[in-house]
Amino acid sequence: MGAVLSSIGSILSYLFGASAAGEDSALDGQSGVTAFHSSARWQLHFNSIKNTNQLMVIDFAASWCGPCKHMEPAVHAMAAKFTDVQFAKIDVDELPDVAQEFGVQAMPTFVLVKKGNEVDRVVGAQKEELQRKIEKHRPR
Repeated sequence: MGAVLSSIGSILSYLFGASAAGEDSALDGQSGVTAFHSSARWQLHFNSIKNTNQLMVIDFAASWCGPCKHMEPAVHAMAAKFTDVQFAKIDVDELPDVAQEFGVQAMPTFVLVKKGNEVDRVVGAQKEELQRKIEKHRPR
């Protein structure tokens, strides 16, 4: 019986994007980058910060994308440095509806959002440009 429940739980987790620790997970416990695997969970999170002045950097990437993997350490370093900024990671293959909502056409794409609105965007593996735009838009 336990094995059956475990299998059902695994299937539901796969279908709905949940994990044992919840529907989103920190990629690196210290970096502050949160990966979202469920459109519903992403929408809840996005709606929760819409009325704040906090900057959020959304990293749209894909597991097969070489430039995305190249940027990952830099994004983690920026998340550790800019603790007043939220960093979210969306896999475009897992959540294509979210990528479409933001008009993502290439990876990696970094969308900077404040008060629910896009304030800037970086397309491609451009570490310095991303850091400049974060510094420009983060709350002081």
